[in-house]
Amino acid sequence: MAGKISMGARREVVSAVTEQYRSAKRAEKGRILDALCATTGWHRKHAMRALRRRTTVGPSKVEKPQERKRRYGTTIKDAMTALWEASDRVCGKRLKVMVPTLLPALEQHGRLRLGQADVIVFWPSAPPPLIACSSM
Repeated sequence: MAGKISMGARREVVSAVTEQYRSAKRAEKGRILDALCATTGWHRKHAMRALRRRTTVGPSKVEKPQERKRRYGTTIKDAMTALWEASDRVCGKRLKVMVPTLLPALEQHGRLRLGQADVIVFWPSAPPPLIACSSM
């Protein structure tokens, strides 16, 4: 039976068992996984992941997981992109070291405009002269 079940039927089986799996104790979860693996032909780890996923909306649609809240706004993201491109797209480890040099240079040449609050958010350990420079 494992090779003859369709994807739609597998989704239906998973959606039928998901709530039961989430509320079950450890021993019961093992029995549920055994039955699901026998029915669908999946490996045990894949079955666990499928049962942990969000609830299904329809026969072919899975609910989209909640996105993370963005830490920085578009101003900071654009500034980081400008710094990254000006440094010839170096890795983050090296870019972090270059920021104290690049930030004032880009602002001086008009390539980057950041307010004082943006610099503090972007680079919390910025020395006071740099913050004063950037608020011009």
